[in-house]
Amino acid sequence: MNYKELSLKKHGEWKGKIETVCRVPVDSREALSVAYTPGVAEPCMAIHKDKEKSFELTRRWNTVPVITDGTAVLGLGDIGPEAGMPVMEGKCALFKAFGGVDAFPLCIGSKDTEEIIKTIKLLAGSFGGINLEDISAPRCFEIETRLKAELDIPVFHDDQHGTAIVVAAALLNALKLTKKKIDEIRLVINGAGAAGIAITKFLLKLGVKDVTLCDKQGIICKGSEWLNSAQKEVAEITNLKRMKGTLADAVKGADVFIGVSGPHCVTKDMVKSMAEKPVLFTCANPVPEIDPADAKEAGAFIVGTGSSENLNQINNVLVFPGLFRGALDVRATTVNTEMMIAAAHGIAGCVSEKELSVDYILPYAFDKKAHDAVAKAVAGAAVKTGVSKQF
Repeated sequence: MNYKELSLKKHGEWKGKIETVCRVPVDSREALSVAYTPGVAEPCMAIHKDKEKSFELTRRWNTVPVITDGTAVLGLGDIGPEAGMPVMEGKCALFKAFGGVDAFPLCIGSKDTEEIIKTIKLLAGSFGGINLEDISAPRCFEIETRLKAELDIPVFHDDQHGTAIVVAAALLNALKLTKKKIDEIRLVINGAGAAGIAITKFLLKLGVKDVTLCDKQGIICKGSEWLNSAQKEVAEITNLKRMKGTLADAVKGADVFIGVSGPHCVTKDMVKSMAEKPVLFTCANPVPEIDPADAKEAGAFIVGTGSSENLNQINNVLVFPGLFRGALDVRATTVNTEMMIAAAHGIAGCVSEKELSVDYILPYAFDKKAHDAVAKAVAGAAVKTGVSKQF
């Protein structure tokens, strides 16, 4: 099936993937008097006295914006905020379908970091959490860091942490099949943008010890002149042997390859050079770093991609609906590392030992029990770590 042509046709028919629905009756004078004026003055004044009441008396408790500036949309790059709308609407539909969260697309017409931060802060009082999406690196790091420090609601950059969490879940289950220990593997990540750096940091916290990060220039090494500020930071904690060279040099003897880069940058010879039972997560969309069939032919033990057309889809749709559901349910003030680790284990645990195989390491994106498991795990971790306002 030609999904591109069909999608364009269906979007023209749908004229939008989400809509607002009325939750209260407005079909009589009495109903209007309660839902609107004069009765509505009472909840207004209650919130005026205590802003926290906005979580009890309005839909704020369940509302999240999906915010982009349109600079890093899918694999399409800087196509602008309006062109990012179909993706943002799609995310909002998934929020509702899998997490019961009311999400709305907000596409900001600015690339200025300070303007974006100010805009989101000014709007934050309307929402229970903030989901950042498709903002290019390295600006996305400062935007998220500042907002997390200055707001008291969860702020989550899905391209960074959603991707990191689902990759971590896939790795946990893949290692069960290869029978390798997480602290003993050699791991190579290609792509040193938002997703690659976030995956690197998260997997180190999860227990991986030996990570080498690469980008178009080659292996990222401390002292390299071409590194941006975010890459310089991650260079301090990766590639501890200070290896230099190309991606092909990096993957020799590696147990795991994770790609969040671009198409066809991995060859069969690279796969053949990896360690026994190599695992490859080639997540570039829409075309992966190597065709799954070619990777298997070259000796890959497990292959995962970002596409639903292939087995082992590694997609952050398994993360964000349940993560926000859990965070909102307990009025979490942030999304911390413990909550993200809990989410990764929650996803991995949805595949039983009996079900686990080289072709099935993650639950399907439409598996409701997986989203429920993430929500429960995240809520529990928020309470346990003391970032919940409700417990």
